[in-house]
Amino acid sequence: MKHTVEEVVLKSGARGLIINIPDAPVMNTQFQFRAGDRYAKEGKDQTAHVMEHLAFGANAKFSDAHSFDEEFTKNGAWNNAWTSNYNMCYIAECADFEWERILELQKLTICSPKFVQSEFDSELGNVKSELTGYLNVPNRVLWPRIGQELGEKNLTWQEKLETLPNITLADIRDHYRRTHTAENMRFVVAGNFSGQEPRLKRILNSFDLAAGERMSVPVDDTHSFESFAIRRKDISNITFGLTINMPRRLSDAESTAMSCMDHILNGTLHGLILGEARKRGLTYDVWSSAGRYEYNSAWDFGGDVNIEKIDELFDLVVEVLKKVKAGDFDDQLLDATKLYGMGRHQIGNQTVGQLANWYGHRYFFDGFVDNFDDSIKRIEAVTKKQIVATVREFFDANIWGLGLYGSTDKATAERLHARVEELFCD
Repeated sequence: MKHTVEEVVLKSGARGLIINIPDAPVMNTQFQFRAGDRYAKEGKDQTAHVMEHLAFGANAKFSDAHSFDEEFTKNGAWNNAWTSNYNMCYIAECADFEWERILELQKLTICSPKFVQSEFDSELGNVKSELTGYLNVPNRVLWPRIGQELGEKNLTWQEKLETLPNITLADIRDHYRRTHTAENMRFVVAGNFSGQEPRLKRILNSFDLAAGERMSVPVDDTHSFESFAIRRKDISNITFGLTINMPRRLSDAESTAMSCMDHILNGTLHGLILGEARKRGLTYDVWSSAGRYEYNSAWDFGGDVNIEKIDELFDLVVEVLKKVKAGDFDDQLLDATKLYGMGRHQIGNQTVGQLANWYGHRYFFDGFVDNFDDSIKRIEAVTKKQIVATVREFFDANIWGLGLYGSTDKATAERLHARVEELFCD
């Protein structure tokens, strides 16, 4: 989609991107704050999550969530919010003809929430129901535990659930006051604003938030850990998670190279790991994903496998990764992967919302305004040498661990740990 991007700094100090997409039929907005679980007070981890649930409740003009929702959605618009360890984000999308009305309603949500007791009581129960449901999802149980063992100061979903009785309405108001400041807000607004930029900026500048600094990202001291098993006799298979960490942030080029590596391994049914695993009947799905964060990077692997197949699957994973470390994979496979990546980049950004997500993902992370076309150039520039060097640095860092969930035990975790450890011995 043809578009232009402008970074704006509001009078309040808030920063954001205006993406003008001529002839776009909708507007998509995203307002992000560093206000997630890690910024809640100790023992009250889910304060941020409960506050997110109250996002579209009573405000300066509407007495409750029902009346606000009725007004917001009457012409087909929708809104939502999400919370992570670090971030809270309010999102909305509407038809082009009502973008001003919707933006004004979002301003009420962000700038003048009332946080009433009755809605707090209701949403506390809804959050409890949500978290309880997570305890039935293997990856929701497994990966937070992996993060803890690695040294991240996060809670498991069970531990989060146990903090709910500690939270009061006063905690919600205090969390809002500390985190929802002008300097801590970032935004992306995407749509057809041709000739309407002054009106758009006037509304954005009317967002009335208190002054306050951009919240910093906490630093965790990550380290290797002894692999573990969460035993569930009633689960007939095993869910596994393997994390390999590097104590620095990947560059743009390295991140793109690792995306190509993940595709070569598990991106399609002819991937070196996934394709072979499916051919042998070892598992329906196995995945890998390299991500970068403020102070470190992680290369994660996961999947589900039947008990009798897990040793053979891990033998395959180790065998393939040893070859990757040695650069023993086909140059033509890399060329095909780069073409696939360029195609997916184009396909994945056909809508206003997809384009806003693409820019926002990076902008909310570190304030960098990426260039859409440069992403294609980065894919084209990936080389085998770069992939191998980055992969080897992950293994050289020797910060890793394995977690299992299901019909398994400590002995299985130790046996698989020893198999994976071979990758770190060279």
